[in-house]
Amino acid sequence: MDNFDQLAKQYEPMIHKIIRTLHIYKNQKEYFHIGLVALWEAAEAFDPVKGAFSNYAYSFIKGQILNEMNRSNKYEERSVFPKEEYWETIVDQNSGSPFEVEFLLSYCGTLTEKETKWVIYTCVDFLSIKEIAEREQVSFSAVKQWRSGAKRKLKEQLLEIVD
Repeated sequence: MDNFDQLAKQYEPMIHKIIRTLHIYKNQKEYFHIGLVALWEAAEAFDPVKGAFSNYAYSFIKGQILNEMNRSNKYEERSVFPKEEYWETIVDQNSGSPFEVEFLLSYCGTLTEKETKWVIYTCVDFLSIKEIAEREQVSFSAVKQWRSGAKRKLKEQLLEIVD
């Protein structure tokens, strides 16, 4: 491995030069890593009878980087990446979140009705204690009591499951 570390250090400028000549400006670290792997493979497959290692390494590394560029380009051409504006225009089809609510209700069997309301309002609707109190027309401290009761009972339930 020390031998490859020396080889990598020696050919590092060559890999950077190949990346520059191919005008790679995105994911440079990824392509450098591909170049190092290609250097390793070139060192393993090199036959000294066929010529100098530096020429072989240069063409092998450049070929591997070009292959990866082709793969990446094909992937990007075949994949659709909508702009951010697109996601803002999409209407959420699962706005009711029936599976989420059903899943949460499966854990709320031991809770009171008010504690269950706190769980649903908090986990599905993402309401604060103040917003829950306004919606249910109760005091702030009442919602806090629902919360503490629900947390205590759910914690006990989870501890029973773990044991």
